[in-house]
Amino acid sequence: MRISKAGLLVVLALLAPLLVELRTVLSWINVELSVLETAVVGAVLVAIVLVWAFLPENGEDEDTDETADRNVSNGD
Repeated sequence: MRISKAGLLVVLALLAPLLVELRTVLSWINVELSVLETAVVGAVLVAIVLVWAFLPENGEDEDTDETADRNVSNGD
């Protein structure tokens, strides 16, 4: 996992005000989003964040022999 569970919760919680303000900013340039369209954009953003968060980090999935070698002590 690329981010802690608490960090993921914070990111997801910050998406709600971001979406509300996105509607406001877009209305300044005469782009009107309905509530349904905003919900779809929000669902897509949440899906993107979740997919990114649950992808393994580089090299994390290769922890077979290499990790075992690093965890072995040098003593008898």
